[in-house]
Amino acid sequence: MSIPPGKVIGILGGGQLGRMVALSARAMGYRIHVMDPDSSCPAAAIADRMIAARFDDAVAAGELARHADVVTVEIERISRDALAEAAKSAPTRPSASVLALAQDRRVEKTWLNDNGFGTVPWRAVTTADELRQAVVELGASVVKTAREGYDGKGQKRIASADEADEIFKALGGVPCVVEQWTTLERELSVIVARSPSGEVKTFPPAHNHHVDGILDWSVMPGDHPPALAALAEDWARRIADALGLEGMIAIEFFALADGSIRVNEMAPRPHNSGHAATEACLTSQFEQLVRACCDLPLGSTEVVRPVAIANLLGDLWANGTPAFEKALAIDGVHLHLYGKESARPGRKMGHLSAAGMTPQEAVDKVLEARRRLGG
Repeated sequence: MSIPPGKVIGILGGGQLGRMVALSARAMGYRIHVMDPDSSCPAAAIADRMIAARFDDAVAAGELARHADVVTVEIERISRDALAEAAKSAPTRPSASVLALAQDRRVEKTWLNDNGFGTVPWRAVTTADELRQAVVELGASVVKTAREGYDGKGQKRIASADEADEIFKALGGVPCVVEQWTTLERELSVIVARSPSGEVKTFPPAHNHHVDGILDWSVMPGDHPPALAALAEDWARRIADALGLEGMIAIEFFALADGSIRVNEMAPRPHNSGHAATEACLTSQFEQLVRACCDLPLGSTEVVRPVAIANLLGDLWANGTPAFEKALAIDGVHLHLYGKESARPGRKMGHLSAAGMTPQEAVDKVLEARRRLGG
């Protein structure tokens, strides 16, 4: 049964993704309740009700759900117990089981492999000795903490087993996954929405470029070979169906030189690489999440024109507010700021977007706009 406009959507997490979901939901006539540890989080200014509570506060999550008609998430850090408590009072989309899958890289990769979706060779390790053995077997690798860790945090390159003690200690001595270092042809991602009624729609695969583990720029649609784009979209649909997903999930892929793909990781929420869809497609990822959660017909993901985005990190604010007018002087460039109160190095403060006749033109334009800001 669909949840019509006028009802309440609860959002667990109040960061920039929650803010943009809330803006789309309010435009469609929904009311918004948000739970986040920070009472001044970006979504707070948009919400009808703000609950300041930790992401593992099951009591607060239950309180949010009791006054909501559906609950969704904008960050993976919500505890399984909190989401399960919310599910006692309102539908939670995604479910606690889907969220838990994405919270632990060991569980996620095991599920992917068990369901026939390839990943790069990997090992789970819990000690420095196990890390040493994994590197002997895999060679040069990337070590990532099994839980937490994002935007390049919680991961380190390892070239030799001799580095095992040092790197395991640097990562906190916690359980990790070791992924074999693989030469990539490109990185891409597909965002897929699936409604409780089973309708599924994918956004065209984005082409992503990372610097120091943080997404630097992304363009949608990416200038991918048609066979590669079709393969990634097919896998995304199959993953969503296998999960029994209700809501949205972003799936990051590695593309290899032979045209094959491997799943890197999954995020059951809107995604940084999906920002371009706001101007590139007839439906934004944020409106699509609202539609999926409320079991409304999913919107068209038809491409209007290629759009690229470039992240704006807090480093740009080192000498005061950037001169945004210099970037906006370029035709077709738009500014999106997230309403964060303080800037610090590495923190995502916003992004620029730019349209082009081709994906490369869009990328060139948005990077030139950011260059004018000093980035």
